[in-house]
Amino acid sequence: MEINTARASRTKKRTRIQARNHQRILDAALEEFSSHGFRGATVDQIAEAAGMSKPNLLYYFGRKREIYLAVLRRTLEMWLAPFEEIRADGDPETEIRRYITRKLEFSKTRPAESRLFLNEITQGAPMLLRVLQTRLRGLVEEKARIFEKWAADGRIASLDPYHLVFMLWAMTQHYADFEAQIDAVLPGDREALFGKANEVVPAILLRGLLPR
Repeated sequence: MEINTARASRTKKRTRIQARNHQRILDAALEEFSSHGFRGATVDQIAEAAGMSKPNLLYYFGRKREIYLAVLRRTLEMWLAPFEEIRADGDPETEIRRYITRKLEFSKTRPAESRLFLNEITQGAPMLLRVLQTRLRGLVEEKARIFEKWAADGRIASLDPYHLVFMLWAMTQHYADFEAQIDAVLPGDREALFGKANEVVPAILLRGLLPR
């Protein structure tokens, strides 16, 4: 992703107030971008949502594209953290259950990030494509090798590891990406909804994955 070198250098010396303002901008931008998309959101809207003037916002980010990339970068790192933690020397059931739990928690507490990412992907990933083809691809290949080793050792079923990754993503992110649909079908207690999802999703997946 593009990073303004001078701005990045200044970021290293950011004070606590500047750090808080930086996060305020990203939080406000997240809501605007996830609701209106990159084209629909404006710097003025983001500044107003962040509770600061436009010139003050532009001190941190020179243009809208920089803000959008920063929000996407933060979102991607949040999502990749639990995926990175899958360990080759761990128990497959434990590792996969933990990953599903973390992703479902993310869907429950951070649905706006998921919608933002979905919007970017459905547009053909114009801002993120290079990152998806490098960092994400490399990480998926690393975890695919772990799943292949588990299968070779007879610890999980022999399945295409890449499609296993896609299924893990789909089953967990569905609860954020289709939040309105789920709420329409099952209105009410979201804690109960995600509690049940955390029982059913790993049960279904692991039933077909673990040796009997």
